[in-house]
Amino acid sequence: MWLFAGLGNPGPEYFFTRHNLGWRAVALLAEELKLTFRENPSLEALIAEGKEAVLLLPLTYMNLSGKAVAGATEHYRIPPERVLLVHDDLDLPLGRMKILPRGGSGGHRGVASVLAMLGTEEIPRLKLGIGRPPSGISVPDYVLSPFRPEEEPVVEKVLELSVAAMRTILREGLPKAMSLYNRRDLLQNEREGAR
Repeated sequence: MWLFAGLGNPGPEYFFTRHNLGWRAVALLAEELKLTFRENPSLEALIAEGKEAVLLLPLTYMNLSGKAVAGATEHYRIPPERVLLVHDDLDLPLGRMKILPRGGSGGHRGVASVLAMLGTEEIPRLKLGIGRPPSGISVPDYVLSPFRPEEEPVVEKVLELSVAAMRTILREGLPKAMSLYNRRDLLQNEREGAR
């Protein structure tokens, strides 16, 4: 059994922001698997239970994500190495994603919260690139801003590919998903398609 946690902030005003890309990916996976989210007040999360995975969307706000994730790992008895954190990443450009078996927070406060609550860095993650803010825009303002209209086609492809990657993790494991998806550059594919 896996726990796939899509990090983000609850509420419609945050849904389309850069910081909620991981949340959107896990929500889309639930749609594809025909799973329904239900609010679990004791876990402070939306939970969708499947045969191979429990999908989780924290209702704690980003910086306290660890509370919901740790509660769910305890409730479902899922070890940290079977928890996939799906989240936005400033160090990857939009159009890139990276699957890692472990690692630090990279300055991501939601990830830092999960690592602190679970007491380990041995937690797999699926990082979805959002790129760095343009000059003059602070990181908090940038991550809480929506994608620009011209970025949306790439965002849709990232979401589609992230769902495929999560399905590969379920069917064939983390190493196979890493070999298939860590070298994909959607922006490169877009440029080649435009020629």
